[in-house]
Amino acid sequence: MEFLCYHRDRPGSLPVRMDLLEAHWSYMDGYEKELIARGPTMAEDGETPTGSVHIVDLPGGPAAARAFAFDEPTYQAGGYRDVLVRRWHNLLGRTMWQFPGGLGGDDAGSRFLVLGLGIPVPLDDGTAPDLALPADPGGDLISYGPMLSDDGTTWLGTAAILRAPDATAARAVLTEADDRYAAIEAHTWYPGGRR
Repeated sequence: MEFLCYHRDRPGSLPVRMDLLEAHWSYMDGYEKELIARGPTMAEDGETPTGSVHIVDLPGGPAAARAFAFDEPTYQAGGYRDVLVRRWHNLLGRTMWQFPGGLGGDDAGSRFLVLGLGIPVPLDDGTAPDLALPADPGGDLISYGPMLSDDGTTWLGTAAILRAPDATAARAVLTEADDRYAAIEAHTWYPGGRR
């Protein structure tokens, strides 16, 4: 079962993050085979972390996803102000390491995590948006899929990681279903893990 976990940094938590970087990486190394995408989100300066996203395929359902998110060392040390854990569906069926556009190169600062925080819609009523890939996604989607309730019966939003020239262009991946979102956030994202 696939889940998106987004840990948002607590203001002033950079020293905690840096002190626990090796512990964080070691913790994530234990989930290497389960990770679909991972990496930090950054402030506009490109140097200050604002959060950490992990998309993971875990047996054990929502309880396993919460254990994964809340046992993470930086969370345990109080470095995050909140954590979003949502069931997620991988519409591209690949990991970030299989992204045909590659993850390195000169455009490293032009990748974004886009979170469309939806107004909940039951899936059985047929009106939930973004249950399929955008009509013309181009080659810039790294990951894309709906966020769902724990039992998978309610659409709660959409999450995407993509390459785009700027945050406005990144947000546009969700504009077709604009009226279903309470908010659309775009965060600069960098591929994570050991180099």
